[in-house]
Amino acid sequence: MPRSSTVKSVLAFVLALPLFGTGSIQPVSAITVHEWGTFTSVAGIDGESVAWAPLRAASDLPCFVHSIGPDKYWPGLVRMETPVDYFYTQTPARVSVHVDFPDGRITEWYPKAVEWNRGIDWKDLNILPGATLTLPSSKGASRYYAARETDSAELQSGDENEKVLFYRGMGNFKVPLEPAVVGNGIFLRNIGADPIPLAILFENQNGPIGYRVIRNLKNSTELYAPDLNASYDILRSDLTAALEQAGLYPKEAMAMVETWHDSWFEQGMRIIYLMPRTPVDKVLPLKVTPAPKEILRVFVGRAELLSPWTERTIRAAMESNDTKTLDQFERFLDPFLKQIRAKGGLTESPLATKYAQQVAARINSAPCIQ
Repeated sequence: MPRSSTVKSVLAFVLALPLFGTGSIQPVSAITVHEWGTFTSVAGIDGESVAWAPLRAASDLPCFVHSIGPDKYWPGLVRMETPVDYFYTQTPARVSVHVDFPDGRITEWYPKAVEWNRGIDWKDLNILPGATLTLPSSKGASRYYAARETDSAELQSGDENEKVLFYRGMGNFKVPLEPAVVGNGIFLRNIGADPIPLAILFENQNGPIGYRVIRNLKNSTELYAPDLNASYDILRSDLTAALEQAGLYPKEAMAMVETWHDSWFEQGMRIIYLMPRTPVDKVLPLKVTPAPKEILRVFVGRAELLSPWTERTIRAAMESNDTKTLDQFERFLDPFLKQIRAKGGLTESPLATKYAQQVAARINSAPCIQ
C-alpha cells in the first residue's frame, strides 16, 4: 500500500486522540494484532487439574527477559507459557496494551512494561514497520527467538526493542478440557460452553510416538491410547495446518510450532488442544488502545497425563534409584509421584526419594541463558 498523504493525515488524527477517551465511540487504528500462547496443566486421576510448580526446571529464557525473581514464584494449576503479540501496520503507530490476569500473576515479560502483577501494561508502545532495530540476543540458544520469524513490525518500548510482546505467568483457573486415564484409554471431558475445535492425544515412549485426533468436541468422548507408529514430520505439519486454520498467518503458525515442538513432543503422554476464544478472553482479557481493526488470539492447551507407561517407568526408576530416568520427567515428576503414592504400592529407594525431593525443590535452579 503506498504511503499517501491521506493515510498520514488519518493516522496523525488517530494518534492525536486520547488513548482512553471518555466518549462511547473509540478510535479504530489500521493495525492488526495476532497473538498465540499456551496454557499448560497437569491432569489428576479424575481429570481435574492439580497444583504443580511449573518453574521448577531449567530456565529456557535469555537473561535480558524481565522476571519477578525466583523468590516470588508459587505453585499453581496452570502455567501460561509464551503468549506473544504481533503487530501489523503499514505506517508507524503508537498504542497502549493492557492484559488482565485476575486469577494469576505475570512472572516474565519483554520488552519493559510500566506495570505488572495481576496483569501487565505497555504504555506508548511504538510500532515501527520497516525498521531495522537492534534486537537483544544471547550467546546460548533459546526457544525464545523462534517467535521473531514472522513479517510483523518491530516494536519499541522505552529503550528496548523487539518484534513481539512477550509475557508469561501462572494462575489458578479451570481449563476447559479435563482428560482422565481410564484403563488403556483416555476419557476427554469438555467442561466449557464452547466446543473444543481440535484435541490431539499424543504419547512418546522413549522415542516411538503416536497420536489420535478428535475435532469439535462438544461434550465428552473416549480414545484408545495411540499406536506408536507416527511421524514427527507429519504431526508437525498437521499442527501447523491446524494453527493456520485457526487464523494465524503461516509464518506465525510455523513460529509457534518451532517454539514448542520439543516440549510438546517430549517423553510422556499429553493432550494438546486448541482453546476456544471465549475462555481465553475470560481468563486473560486483552485491550489495545486505540482499538485495532482486528485482534486474533490462538491459544493451545496442554494437559499432561500420568499414562500407564509413564507410571510403570517412574515406579521402576524410584525402586532402582534410576535418577537419569526420573530427571526426564523434570517439572512433572512431583505431581506424578503424588498421584502414584496415592494409589499405593510404590517401593522407593531412599536415594531416589531424596533425589525426587531435590527435583521438587528446584526453583529456577538453572541460570538464565547468557
